[in-house]
Formats: sequence, structure tokens, C-alpha cells
Amino acid sequence: MAIASIARPPSRHEAWLLLAIVIAALIASGIAPKDRLTWFMEVVWVIAALPLVVLAWRRFPLTRLLCWLLAAHALVLIYGGAYTYSETPLGFWLRDTLGLMRNPWDRVGHFMQGFVPAILARELLLRLTPLQRGGWLVYLVLAAALSFSALFELIEWWAALFYGAQADAFLATQGDVWDTQWDMFLCLCGAALSLLVWSRMHDRQLGLQ
Repeated sequence: MAIASIARPPSRHEAWLLLAIVIAALIASGIAPKDRLTWFMEVVWVIAALPLVVLAWRRFPLTRLLCWLLAAHALVLIYGGAYTYSETPLGFWLRDTLGLMRNPWDRVGHFMQGFVPAILARELLLRLTPLQRGGWLVYLVLAAALSFSALFELIEWWAALFYGAQADAFLATQGDVWDTQWDMFLCLCGAALSLLVWSRMHDRQLGLQ
């Protein structure tokens, strides 16, 4: 049986705080982004998701864990959009600190593309379908994360076809011919790690333990 309610949503003040942080970051990033087209293509997910969450909140509040994860994911997207993923200052710091050959912020973004949506998919499947915890849940969560990653790679392909060289900042391949494969692999790693790290806490907040 699907879960009709949850044991632990965020408090009202906590929810408003997370919303305010994301909106403030979104506004600040849009004032003078490095590339306006790239900024829009990266943050459009945030712009689309915010009203959906707010409008559905009364009848379908999300768990505290998922809210924090969604806010973190939004900030990663907003930061990458503001500077473009290949030129983020924090990414350059990671490159120099870890001795990498490229700015890895796009790798961070694709890891988060699995790490956060895995818990979103898990919550929706447990609350809206008869699916129970177990192997099929794990499989479907991982499949959902990979399918979203594949959709994003298709969007990058369509952007390259439509905008040509203007889409280079959005693609952020940085000359890596295996960039698409790395993106999907890191998404899968993020989703798998998220299930390992958060499943028990998520179950408690859903009221399953």
C-alpha cells in the first residue's frame, strides 16, 4: 500500500529557509551570469521545480531529507549556471587541490544528478505506488536516475545541433571524448551511493520504521 502521509516533513521555518536560500541564489546568479543562455539552460530545472513543490505542498509535503537534498542540488545547478560548469571558481579549486586535468564541476553536477533524484524517485515510488522496499525498488530508482541522465544527454545533443558553437559552455565537455559516458556513470554512482547512505533515514522520515 502506498504511504499516504510522512512522519517527518521539515518544519515551516525550515521549509521557508530552504526556499529563501534557493530563490536568493537563483536571483543573484541571474544578475550577471557569464553566459546567459547557459545560465538559463542550467537553472530552468530549478525554475520549473520550485512552483511545483510549493503548489503541491499542502497535499504532498516532502520529507525533510529530500527537501535538503533538493536545495543542495538546486545550488549546484545555480552555481554551475552562473559561471558555466567549466569555469566555476570552486571547480578550479578542486582541480588544483586534487591535481586534476580539468575543472570537475560538471562531474559534481552529474554525480548530484543521481544522488538527489534517487531519493526523489524512491519517495514518489513508495508514496504513490504499491511498490514495497526491496530489490525492485532499488532497480527502479537506479533506472529512473539513469533515464533522467540519458534525457539530459539528449538535451545536450539537441542544444549542440540547434545552437552550434553557442552551446559549448552548456556542454562543458572540455575536450573529453568520453564526457557523455562519464556523465551517466557518475549519475549511476551518485544514485547507488545515495541509496546506501540515506535509505534508513529516509524510511524513518517516511514512517516505515
